[in-house]
Amino acid sequence: MAPMKLLGRCVQAFALTAFLSVAVAQQNDYRLGPGDAIHIQVFQNPDLSLDTRVSENGSITFPLIGIVAVGGLALSAAEAQIAKQLADGGYVVRPQVTVALTQNRSNQVSVIGQVNRPGRIPLDTTNTRLSEVIAAAGGIAATGADTAVLSGLRDGKEFQQEVDLTVFLKNRASDDPVLAPGDVVFVPKAPVFYIYGEVQHPGAYRLERNMTLRQALAQGGGLTPRGTERGMRIQRRIQQGGTTEISPKPGDPVLAEDIIQVSESLF
Repeated sequence: MAPMKLLGRCVQAFALTAFLSVAVAQQNDYRLGPGDAIHIQVFQNPDLSLDTRVSENGSITFPLIGIVAVGGLALSAAEAQIAKQLADGGYVVRPQVTVALTQNRSNQVSVIGQVNRPGRIPLDTTNTRLSEVIAAAGGIAATGADTAVLSGLRDGKEFQQEVDLTVFLKNRASDDPVLAPGDVVFVPKAPVFYIYGEVQHPGAYRLERNMTLRQALAQGGGLTPRGTERGMRIQRRIQQGGTTEISPKPGDPVLAEDIIQVSESLF
């Protein structure tokens, strides 16, 4: 199986686990922020049930007690804060308060580029990792690269990191970064090479890691009966701009944007 197909399946495999854990995670460590919608219930006090949204300054208005600052609080902490104010005001004796998140608007990241469902993804826990967000976006598309660029703010400073997605195949959690609200994940297109001349299927092909010229020929279906590995040419881009032409050997590496020309045998 091609590495990227396997990568796509492995990344998508995170999706089911991630979605099944959302409800529990919300109750554990999700922190409320501006724009979040919540449903509040007070046990045996149906008149105090409330659907509301956290304001830009991180507060809500609750019956009897008025303003309650919940921004930055975990759901359990918000429950305790509302219960305390109800008890301190003498409105409810030993109140049992439940706060449920109904819409996540404050803690989101953007996933763009070569994923199956680009868009904004909510961070339902404080330790959501890149693999989970890519899974929620439907996994890497067939045209996607095996790297992603993560950008955002860390400690008030601009932050950018290129992440090797193949580490997920090796279960290296330390290389699976934790995301923060406002982060942007960009999955670029996979690099390609071009092959034409005496090959069965000339055209543009995905460049796999460490691909050799012989493997590139196989991607193009192999040589035609008139083709030969002798006299092959590669037009290659150079850093200074423009291109250069080289005479490669079958075991030489192929680079992104290489144009491979396969010659016709003279005999």
